[in-house]
Amino acid sequence: MGSAKKSSSAERKARIEEMRRAERARERRNRILTIAASVVVVTGLVVGGVVLVQSQSDDDSTASDSKGTGKFVTGSDGVKTWDAELSRTHVTENVDYPMEPPVGGDHDQAWMNCNGDVYTEELTNVNAVHSLEHGAVWVTYTSKAAKEDVDALTEKVKQTPYTLMSPYENQKDPIMLSAWGVQRTVTSADDPNVDKFFEKYVQGEQTPEPGAACTGGLAE
Repeated sequence: MGSAKKSSSAERKARIEEMRRAERARERRNRILTIAASVVVVTGLVVGGVVLVQSQSDDDSTASDSKGTGKFVTGSDGVKTWDAELSRTHVTENVDYPMEPPVGGDHDQAWMNCNGDVYTEELTNVNAVHSLEHGAVWVTYTSKAAKEDVDALTEKVKQTPYTLMSPYENQKDPIMLSAWGVQRTVTSADDPNVDKFFEKYVQGEQTPEPGAACTGGLAE
C-alpha cells in the first residue's frame, strides 16, 4: 500500500514538473514571438519612415521642377527665350516667378482682358501670365519710359487684339515686350522691333492655347 502511494505521489510530481516545464517552454516561445513581432514592427516603421521621407523628397523635387528651373537665352534677333518648359497649373496663391515680368508658369484661373486693353495700374502677375497663355503680347514700362513712347504704345495696343499694356516698375529696362516664353527690350515706341515682336508673337507659335479668349476675364 505504502509503495503504491509513493508511486502515485512520484507520478503526480513528475506530471506537475512536466507541466511546469511545458509552461516555461510556452513562456519562452511567447517571449521569442513577442520580440520577433516587435522587431518586425520596428523594422516596418523604420522602412516606412525612410520610404515616406524619400517620397516627400521626391515630391519636393517634383514641386520644384514644376516651377521651372531655366534661364533666358538671347537670340541673334535680341529676343530672349526661356530655355526650360514653363508649367501651366492653375493656382490660387501668388507665384514667385524667376523673371520680371514673368513670361509663363503657374497662374490664376482668371486672365486679364487682353483685347487691346491698356491698364494704368500694375497688374497681378498670375492673371497677366494667363493672358500670355492665350497668346497675348504684354507691353510693360517703368516710370523711366518717355511719356511720348508710353502714349504711342498705348495707341498701338488699343488697335491690336491679343495685346495688353501696363506699368511694371520692377523690370530692368524702361520698355519691355513679353509673350509666353519670350521677352525683349525695345528702345522706344518707334523701335522697329516692336512691330516685329507683335507680328511674330501675337497669337504666335509659342502660344499654349491659341484661339483662347482675351475677353471675359478681369478688367482691372
